[in-house]
Amino acid sequence: MKFIIAILLTALLGYAAPLFLPWWAFVVTSGIVGATIHQQPWKAWLAGFLGMFLLWGVWAYMIDSANEHILSTRVAGLLKLGSGTMLVLVTALVGGLLSSVAALAGSFARKSRS
Repeated sequence: MKFIIAILLTALLGYAAPLFLPWWAFVVTSGIVGATIHQQPWKAWLAGFLGMFLLWGVWAYMIDSANEHILSTRVAGLLKLGSGTMLVLVTALVGGLLSSVAALAGSFARKSRS
């Protein structure tokens, strides 16, 4: 249950924080979630990854669909990714990795205080 709550909180705070703070504020919120919800470090890492991977993947896909995949196809061509879908996946992967490292750091910070 803690795992699912951590995923949902990571996604929710990762969406809300950049509305009022800089775009990278989701990293801070992922670290806070990792520190406040007591889990094993690998579960904190996975929850941070899944929460932000899903959020950024869905968000990037919605933005990409709104302009009929024109921009993502052109950028994917510049980056030699093949298709706009690969660019959306790479975007989700970057968000997931940043969030997971922050959640893992938060989990270790909690362990070090104990």
